[in-house]
Amino acid sequence: MAVGSVQIIGTGQLIQVSRQLRAAAGTPVQRALARRIRRAAEPLHRDLQSTIQGLPIRSGGRGAGKRGGTSPTTRPLRATIAGAIRISVRTSSAPGARVWVDKGRLPPDLKNMAQTINTGRIRHPVFGNRRRWSTQTAPPLWWDRTVQRHTPRMSAEVARALNDVARYLS
Repeated sequence: MAVGSVQIIGTGQLIQVSRQLRAAAGTPVQRALARRIRRAAEPLHRDLQSTIQGLPIRSGGRGAGKRGGTSPTTRPLRATIAGAIRISVRTSSAPGARVWVDKGRLPPDLKNMAQTINTGRIRHPVFGNRRRWSTQTAPPLWWDRTVQRHTPRMSAEVARALNDVARYLS
């Protein structure tokens, strides 16, 4: 599973209920369903944000005689990525919930950083100097593992919401 998007969509029941909602129930029931689907996905959203913020990123350290210094940027990497994790819900076409990293909310040099960190290996130039490179490590698959922990609960909550709406419609 690639970092960037998690979706609960496409189940036959979800599509069928969506069509019935448009035809019979109208806006209030659609909004209630969307609210319940969002509530099912919000714990995943929060957990992804807290996981990236607490993720330990380790460096190989400086070699003997190497110079160091402060970072030329004051931008906090993990907080920037956490702020770009978004959630959206649709009850019309392609109904479901989606949690993703919104690359539009990231600076140009960090567009693929969430996916890079998910691999567990971050290779970058030292303070922008393209003649010197550094490799840092992080626990791999932070996105995938967090999503896997939440998937059964989210699926059960969405199924429960769909059953309630289906009962309302019949």
